[in-house]
Amino acid sequence: MLRAGDKAPRFTLDNQNGEAISLEDYLGKQALVIYFYPKNFTPGCVAEACSFRDSFQGFKDSGAIVFGVSSDNVQSHAKFSKRYKLQFSTLSDPQGKIRKLYEVKSDLLGLLPGRETFVIDKAGVIRMRFNSMQASKHIDKALTMIKSI
Repeated sequence: MLRAGDKAPRFTLDNQNGEAISLEDYLGKQALVIYFYPKNFTPGCVAEACSFRDSFQGFKDSGAIVFGVSSDNVQSHAKFSKRYKLQFSTLSDPQGKIRKLYEVKSDLLGLLPGRETFVIDKAGVIRMRFNSMQASKHIDKALTMIKSI
């Protein structure tokens, strides 16, 4: 299982605008917060996305960039990002390949894709891995970690 101290697996996914986003593009430049969430437009996922949106300036001021990842398609991400005025990219992982690469487990008896947040430093090392279906807890934990690195 991936843990703090491990190198973050490399990936490339399309964002809500159909642009390819690669982890490689940020190495040596910015810390990353990558949060995996179950599904666009569901109550918990809306709350989590809006909480990251509302805390976005704190992440930005700390030199970090935020990415949300779900299996929703690019078009769904575009609608989701526009509706909730998200300032960060939401990435489409339709086959769940990156979710598997990051070893994000399903929750609720395997019925729902898991909710997990990773903080990755500029060197590409995982500094925090946090798993909780309670969306509100992810933002404070990630922001605290980002401010400490």
